[in-house]
Amino acid sequence: MSASAAGLLGIVALFVLLVLRIPVAFAMFVVGFFGIVHLNSVNAAVSLLASEAYTLGSSPELVVVPLFILMGNVASITGMSRRLYDAAYAIIGSVRGGLASATVIGCGGFAALSGSSVASALTMGKVALAEMDRFNYDPRLSTGVVAAGGTLGILIPPSTGFVIYAILTEQSIGRLFLAGVFPGILLLGLFVMAVTILCWIRPNYGPAGPSTSLGEKLRAISGAGPIGAIIMLTIGGIYGGLFSPVEAAAVGAAAVILIGVVTHTLGLRQLWAAAKDSVVTTATVMLILIAAHMINPFMALSHIPEAVGAFMENLNLGPTGVLVVILAIYVILGCFLEGFAMLVLTLPIFFPIITNMGIDPIWFGVLVVLALEMGLISPPVGLNVFIVKSVAPNVPLGQIFSGVVLFWVMMLVALAILIAFPQIALFLPNTMIN
Repeated sequence: MSASAAGLLGIVALFVLLVLRIPVAFAMFVVGFFGIVHLNSVNAAVSLLASEAYTLGSSPELVVVPLFILMGNVASITGMSRRLYDAAYAIIGSVRGGLASATVIGCGGFAALSGSSVASALTMGKVALAEMDRFNYDPRLSTGVVAAGGTLGILIPPSTGFVIYAILTEQSIGRLFLAGVFPGILLLGLFVMAVTILCWIRPNYGPAGPSTSLGEKLRAISGAGPIGAIIMLTIGGIYGGLFSPVEAAAVGAAAVILIGVVTHTLGLRQLWAAAKDSVVTTATVMLILIAAHMINPFMALSHIPEAVGAFMENLNLGPTGVLVVILAIYVILGCFLEGFAMLVLTLPIFFPIITNMGIDPIWFGVLVVLALEMGLISPPVGLNVFIVKSVAPNVPLGQIFSGVVLFWVMMLVALAILIAFPQIALFLPNTMIN
């Protein structure tokens, strides 16, 4: 069997294993390991496994993953996410569709603490859905806005998606984090605009909530003040050159724990629970990265990336045309594959193409992560949709999927804007103080 045929067979086998619900890391490990055995030798596969596992496990850059995950878990368990929602609720909750817009803003704020789309959707779903139900919001809007708002967790830094992209492509985690700030704000604004337009056209979808006094608004804002300060400290510290991403993660995690202790919302039991969840999530990410470093050499030995690159260059579409084709592939794959699996499977093929064409890898990373976001609410996989379904079991799955359509379109609009204006993503990383 030729190397290319072995590579194609490996890709098919990986798809089959994923369809059979084999965990992503184990599916990639099996395909990568036995692919290298076939194209090279058993000794090469075993040696690579040992060396890559040690190299990744001892990589200081990856310390950012458990620290930011711990920060998000502590913020969730101490009720800080509720304070973010309460602040947005107090400011705009009294306007038509205000509770849904407050949910989007709360998701964006929590995303800046957790870096996880699943955690954002689950946490804000528990906080916001009951309030929107109480004021008779249409379930398509209430569940759709939580599912879509939760996806901000993978774009607004700190983002686990950016960390994995950075490790796989050897890019700067700090630059990627900064590149996600303005696109995240752009997408958040588009979501709020979508809610406003929808509730203007169909007022029964999002009735106005209760009005709040100036004093109540100020109290709610002050309650969210410490969380806002932590977000500004971590992201601003990276931008200003005060912290590396790892140091920013450590400062953020320590600050969240300190606030929890001072406000008596965090005890040893809660801290232990947050730490256990952080260990499990970190182990999952590490397994995926180790498996990725098994399958990537297999793809290289099969010469498939070179063949695909030559084919796309022969299409004569130009850099923008090739970029649009690649992103369209990501959007389609998002309907069937989990986001991390997509990154690991496609980056060895697509990344050499975009670098050869002179496309900025940081900009490309933002576009790819946004495309992964779309997959989180795309049928039939739509992980965030199923997360929201678990929180709102009485809402039919079809209604939740119909509720996310408008927000999916807004993601497509954001993708088009970022392609047309790359400086939205590149301004902060290009002006950061080194």
